[in-house]
Amino acid sequence: MSSLTTEVRLDQARAVSMSISQDAMSIELIDGRTLQIPLEWYPRLMAGTISEREDFRFLGQGEIVHWPRLDEDISVSDLLAGNTSQESLRSFQKWKDMRSQS
Repeated sequence: MSSLTTEVRLDQARAVSMSISQDAMSIELIDGRTLQIPLEWYPRLMAGTISEREDFRFLGQGEIVHWPRLDEDISVSDLLAGNTSQESLRSFQKWKDMRSQS
């Protein structure tokens, strides 16, 4: 019996460019693939303004996407694996409350 496993090669899990729209992000990988990720998978991105969403950086040679104004970091390997945000509702609500006080 064989089982399927998902293995992400780290050298392929690197972003080279990204664009972001009202409801999705499109990430081009170093190997030429393009990922389309719905923003609804990441509540902080959905809650952010367009300006905040567009203010991102690649860290670790493109292995992580970082949004400093949204305090969000997402690894490209998680995106490849289809992993959504693991932030708890309580943590997200605390973050939203802090934003509304600013």
